[in-house]
Amino acid sequence: MSNKNDARILELKKQIQEKKDKLSKVKKFTPLTNMSLELDGTRYNLNVLTKEQAIHLAVKLNSYYTAAIDLGFDDQYQISGYPPCEWVQDLVSRIVTLSKKDEEKALATTEAKLSKMLSDEKQVELELDEIASLLGD
Repeated sequence: MSNKNDARILELKKQIQEKKDKLSKVKKFTPLTNMSLELDGTRYNLNVLTKEQAIHLAVKLNSYYTAAIDLGFDDQYQISGYPPCEWVQDLVSRIVTLSKKDEEKALATTEAKLSKMLSDEKQVELELDEIASLLGD
């Protein structure tokens, strides 16, 4: 029974590694703005916003941008020296970065749980395989 569970655990760990590899390929965020936004009398440092705060601000700025387009001012309207669309892009990138960190944390936690579930025999086998590969066997 433990061999069947070990095989299933190893398959799940393989799936986790594939997800980690996919996450590592996400491009690094390069901001379009200076990340310091003043809006409605409040200064926001986009680098320290939580995911929820970033989503709220992105929705608000996107509504301003949509209104500017509707009114024909989209090429003239700026907030803190940048067009609203650039603030929105930076906020979306921040949200993606935060989501990536959340997913990486969840994957690491799940992987640790799976490792604990492996049978003692399988853990010893995997450690021996790792040592053998280090020794070039």
